[in-house]
Amino acid sequence: MGRWEPGASGRLREAALQLYVERGFEQTTVAEIAQRAGLTARTFFRYFADKREVLFAGSGELQARMASALADAPDTAGPIEAVAAALAAAADVLGPNREFSRRRQSVIEANAELRERELIKMARLSTALAEGLRRRGVPEPDASLAAEAGIVVLRVAFERWVGEPDDHDLGQLMHTSLERLKVLTT
Repeated sequence: MGRWEPGASGRLREAALQLYVERGFEQTTVAEIAQRAGLTARTFFRYFADKREVLFAGSGELQARMASALADAPDTAGPIEAVAAALAAAADVLGPNREFSRRRQSVIEANAELRERELIKMARLSTALAEGLRRRGVPEPDASLAAEAGIVVLRVAFERWVGEPDDHDLGQLMHTSLERLKVLTT
């Protein structure tokens, strides 16, 4: 999950995504990405460790923003309400470029290695949310359950957002999905 950035890193990300969609992830080389972006392979490696990281470059920012929003939730917020604040922050990070997210998701879905990397990213997000909830005084297993539920909501809403033709707002889809989860668990 990520968004387009201006400058060399953004040009590299866009070039890589174009090539991954056109030719496939496995068939695309770093040299081809750099050439498409009008840059050198050396420049590519200033921004990204490898061609997978082009698709996951925003993961750290996403995790930091979600953890910060959870920490900044009012002290009176329960675990799910704190997670909802983190989900709203995720929507702010991911929501501005739906078309980029759609293309990125199609590349990830077509490659087992990338699907695994995406699952690892989601596990890290869940761990960060659970840690944040524990810092707020939420005991186990409640902290882990609330964090995992939040990640499920994020994944379901994101998949709907990139997969459906309707012009939904990602934040609204996350809110609706969380409300549906609450209904299902009562």
